[in-house]
Amino acid sequence: MSETTDHDRPAPRPITGVILAGGLSRRMGNDKPLVEIAGRPLLSYVVDGLRPQVDELVINANGDASRFSEFLLPVVPDGIDGNPGPLAGILAGMRWSQVFCPQARFMASAAVDTPFFPGDLVTRLSEGCGHDETTIAVAASFNGVHPVFGLWPIALADDLEEWLKKAKSSKVLDFADHYVRLNVPFDHLEADGRQIDPFFNVNTPEDAAEAQAMLEALNRTQAAE
Repeated sequence: MSETTDHDRPAPRPITGVILAGGLSRRMGNDKPLVEIAGRPLLSYVVDGLRPQVDELVINANGDASRFSEFLLPVVPDGIDGNPGPLAGILAGMRWSQVFCPQARFMASAAVDTPFFPGDLVTRLSEGCGHDETTIAVAASFNGVHPVFGLWPIALADDLEEWLKKAKSSKVLDFADHYVRLNVPFDHLEADGRQIDPFFNVNTPEDAAEAQAMLEALNRTQAAE
């Protein structure tokens, strides 16, 4: 029996990533991606967390793209009118991937307001999804499912666009549940004896203050290890 060597295996296909920053920030009151936590904009935490996990990265945001110029990443707006929510950002990322990284078959998504998401997010979601282009893997924690953190088959772009144009639902899980949907569990973070959800998201100024306190606690815990 012949053995399969690494040389015989096909090279892994690239995975793209999209940061979902197209929300209206109603509860925050100002431009959420640029809200600062410990002197850094939220977007910088998500860029630094997701960029090492994917081969190409794009920001989905509406309005003046130049406000994100310091991040040196392409910015794509929603392609569907009416601010239909994160599904429109996922579609925008898929369409960008089809043009600029056509070899990719999967795209990871992450929310701009979640600074503590796992460094192995894409690896874990990929293990759940495998190579099945009708399977969608989404993150879960002790607080429930977090569908904006998902791994999406790019081949579903046409289906998603039709879904949005027919205004069937703007809920991410409603679309995902038309396919095989896998929930991939992630452990909590420990800091100062407190459990922190890695998908804690910042929607209000009070959340921003809490996130800063969490970050300080996580830094103290890391320094003590």
